[in-house]
Amino acid sequence: MYMQNPVFIPGPTNMPEILRKAADMPTLDHRSPLFGQILRPALAGVKKILKTEAASVYVFPSTGTGGWETAITNTLSPGDRVLAARYGMFSQRWIDMCQRHGLKVDIIEAAWGGGAPAARYEEILAADTAHEIKAVLVTHNETATGVKSDIAAVRRAIDAARHPALLFVDGVSSIASMDFRMDEWLVDIAVTGSQKGFMLPAGLAITAFSPKALAAVETAKLPRTFFDIGDMARSYANNAYPYTPAVGLLNGLKLSTELLLAEGLENVFARHRRIASGIRAAVRAWGLELCAMSEDLYSDTVSAIRTPEGFDATSIVAHAAKTYDVAFGVGLGEVAGKVFRVGHLGSLTDVMALSGIATAEMVMVDLGLDIKLGSGVAAAQDYYRDGRTSKVRAAA
Repeated sequence: MYMQNPVFIPGPTNMPEILRKAADMPTLDHRSPLFGQILRPALAGVKKILKTEAASVYVFPSTGTGGWETAITNTLSPGDRVLAARYGMFSQRWIDMCQRHGLKVDIIEAAWGGGAPAARYEEILAADTAHEIKAVLVTHNETATGVKSDIAAVRRAIDAARHPALLFVDGVSSIASMDFRMDEWLVDIAVTGSQKGFMLPAGLAITAFSPKALAAVETAKLPRTFFDIGDMARSYANNAYPYTPAVGLLNGLKLSTELLLAEGLENVFARHRRIASGIRAAVRAWGLELCAMSEDLYSDTVSAIRTPEGFDATSIVAHAAKTYDVAFGVGLGEVAGKVFRVGHLGSLTDVMALSGIATAEMVMVDLGLDIKLGSGVAAAQDYYRDGRTSKVRAAA
């Protein structure tokens, strides 16, 4: 079916027409000098988005999941211990991947709706006096629950424990939408993908390795072929890939970073925060609650909205798709059927967000929930107008 409505899922996100066209390009000889004119600016742009000068960026034809595998296979060896908390579907999936690769995972069980438990990280690392734990895994933005974790706090925990473990951060649904400070937070590997904040189709796993992570590559013994950053680095030296690259997507990535940087990163983050705040105002007006347990945990890229006890939240997603041709996200894992998710990242505006809020209201009224039509829309309108009109008044 031909779709004209924007999507409100946490990814893939809406694509600006200019980026869709950038990725839709004629065949280019990826072994010609022209390819370097795409590759080099794309890598440099990603570094700026990550706020890093020290890290090396490697982009693979894959998704964020491939980025996770790139992180662990290039730096760890069979039997190595890693420390991770399970507080959502995507933190769980990274744990599962580590276990399948023969790593020993120390798992911190945490509440779904809570964030990464920095204090527990510190406690466990401090007890590991032999420094057997080689890496700490953290999901910056848990897409299943709409929770943002404090990466700076996790870094402080590692430092307070005086532990040399590497810090790996899943930034798939945060990077390019929310503030990410790779150098300042001393992140050793950052992972993201093309289909969320970069506003492109799925197909690129974007990773960045700190000098400390690159040093770990020299002794890592987990098998790797497709995701070998050594092969990639050697090819980059010749403006090439060790295999056929996704040239169109890389061209899109080049332009995406240019657009984000032209908007200004702080403006990008403020836009996401404003749109998310309007949606949260709508949720309050509906009398509903977010899955995130406290305001400091609220994600600016996805809101997981709890429905009343006994109501199947998945029916909201199904009805919206069938009746109004609008896509929302279903609940996953422990919150399946208990929440529906509104993605508000990437190419989105206040006006687009209002259409999603209005659709969610119609769906909930259709399904018999005690929601007043227009209540959430009005609350979001008040929030968006207040921000806009205050700027106009200040300018006058």
